[in-house]
Amino acid sequence: MSGLKRLSDEALVARLQHAAFSYLIDHTDEETGLVADTSRPGSPCSIAVVGFALSCYPIAVRNGWLSRTEAARRTLKVLKFFLASPQSKAADATGYRGFYYHFLDMKTGRRVWQCELSLIDTALLMAGILVAGCYFDGGGEESDIRDHADALYRRVDWHWAQNGTSGLSQGWKPECGFLHYGWEGYNEATILYILGLGSPTFPLTASCYDTWSLTYQWENLLGHDVLYSGALFTHLFSHAWIDFRGIRDAFMREKNSDYFANTKSAIAIHREYGERNPYEFEGYCRDFWGVTAGDGPSVAAIRQKGRDRRFFGYMSRGVPYGPDDGTISPWAMLATLPFTPDAALSGTRHLLENYPQICPGNRFSSGFNPTLQPASGGWISEGWYGLDQGLLAMMIENHRSGLIWEIFRGCGYVRDGLAHAGFEGGWL
Repeated sequence: MSGLKRLSDEALVARLQHAAFSYLIDHTDEETGLVADTSRPGSPCSIAVVGFALSCYPIAVRNGWLSRTEAARRTLKVLKFFLASPQSKAADATGYRGFYYHFLDMKTGRRVWQCELSLIDTALLMAGILVAGCYFDGGGEESDIRDHADALYRRVDWHWAQNGTSGLSQGWKPECGFLHYGWEGYNEATILYILGLGSPTFPLTASCYDTWSLTYQWENLLGHDVLYSGALFTHLFSHAWIDFRGIRDAFMREKNSDYFANTKSAIAIHREYGERNPYEFEGYCRDFWGVTAGDGPSVAAIRQKGRDRRFFGYMSRGVPYGPDDGTISPWAMLATLPFTPDAALSGTRHLLENYPQICPGNRFSSGFNPTLQPASGGWISEGWYGLDQGLLAMMIENHRSGLIWEIFRGCGYVRDGLAHAGFEGGWL
């Protein structure tokens, strides 16, 4: 930690960003280009992590971590793989109707764990594919990247996923068909709807977005008006690609706000919750927050300081309604840099100063719980998760240069999707 402590804010952020990006290189299969969900041995590919990796290759070029030629080579390899991979109803296919299964075998690309054909994870993959198609604007391999990216996006049958309704399922399995739960309440799915509405081939119906927004909860929490979603990541994922500053849909026009401002309100609530610390967890304060989805301790309940403590393992945590077991995601504060840079840096420095063990090799662990095993420095998750590292690298770059926001603003499909969702104003 002493080395990080002496760095300026700019140098600290740059070092942490490079370490986060390096996960995407260290855990990529050389033959397929697929990226592992976690650094744990035997981890399958997460298609969402591939979407983050595709988005981060231009970031690596800008920062001098990869040559443009190498970034293009890596990009084309994985696009070719997805375009040629089996699309069918078979239980071990890679995808169906242009969508892809959530987890894939790193070597074969086949479905593993009987997982779902995932709408949101396909959307995050497609976001990365669109970044690639827009960024690589040269000839040769770069021309092939554009062609492959366009073909992959156009192949996704978003309309099929409505299953004849005005809503949208979260997924499908060949064993049982569409899952029985859809999207309710504001969350990370904004980018799913935008990309689905922007499709020139199989778009979502306009009523689909309206149906979803009818389930939103506008609340006043801990002194702040906010469109509620408890887990911090839900206020960040879509923003990794889309610049929501100053653009508004019908819901936000009515509230005289926008989704960027809403994320700032959510951060303020997380900080206030940390300060109030209603369950008296170890460490919580205005500079120790970041309750979100991620890894956590899977241990038996304990009795501690007159309270019963339960721990939830890997799950989505949130505030102020919970669930909360004292686990934070150490990367999450720094990922809010584009919204509240002072709070992000203050919290990150506080964390590194007091708990340096959560950042081995300059790369943040997925989960940390100082309430459990406090005498030994608290519980820390094993290894790293690709989603955490990819999101962090992207959000830091959006703060530093706005690169991904700029690329996505220039994508016609994205602009069409925003328009069909009713967004107006600002850069639109």
